Amino acid sequence: MRKEYDFSQAVKNPYVKPVKIPVTIRLDRETVDYFKALSEDANLPYQTLINAYLTDCARKKQKLVLTWE
Repeated sequence: MRKEYDFSQAVKNPYVKPVKIPVTIRLDRETVDYFKALSEDANLPYQTLINAYLTDCARKKQKLVLTWE
């Protein structure tokens, strides 16, 4: 094996999926409990389920409508 390799002419693999990035997010207990219950029915980790839901919203370009009383 060489001591050093030259990657200056390397090309990214087009078949590799984008990597998920770790983030910290604060959620209400009620929201986490809701997704944990759904995850048990779907047999998926709740973080995966939350990511799938947020991904769906982002792809549909859904906007949140808030009304303050």
